[in-house]
Amino acid sequence: MGRDDQGINKGQRYQAIIRVLVFLRNESDVLLLKGASNKRIWANLFNGVGGHVEVEEDILSAAKREVKEETGLLVDSLDLKAVVNIDAGDSDKGIMMFAFVGWTNNKKTVASQEGALHWISIDKIEKYPLVDDLYWLIPRIIDRNSNQPPLYLHYGYDQADKLVIREAN
Repeated sequence: MGRDDQGINKGQRYQAIIRVLVFLRNESDVLLLKGASNKRIWANLFNGVGGHVEVEEDILSAAKREVKEETGLLVDSLDLKAVVNIDAGDSDKGIMMFAFVGWTNNKKTVASQEGALHWISIDKIEKYPLVDDLYWLIPRIIDRNSNQPPLYLHYGYDQADKLVIREAN
């Protein structure tokens, strides 16, 4: 099957922007990035590290690259914990997000333009201003057993533009 046979026809099929989101662990802490005040989205809010998947990358390579770019840390392994389809309000476009958890023995990070990195104790994480979905997502994936399949989720928004999270059965 060639490129033209892949079925990419603008406006005829649902298409998604692919993103990765990574939460690194070190003992009882998780590494979060406080978005820079000039960020277009999630300014001054805490999030995992991550970003867009480039054309030549697979999902795992993109996650490792984003960790390196945003933290300076190299990680050997990341576990896929959630696959999220995000309804961005466009009938034929959305976002597919792949959420990972990994471990590191190194807490020494390098600053990036994305924001300030903070190691935060997992038992205090809900006291921080997080990106909306993380209050729900982090407790469900942070200690998820590697033998369990990833969560399959759909994020959408109600009439008041409030986040609605659905988990597949």
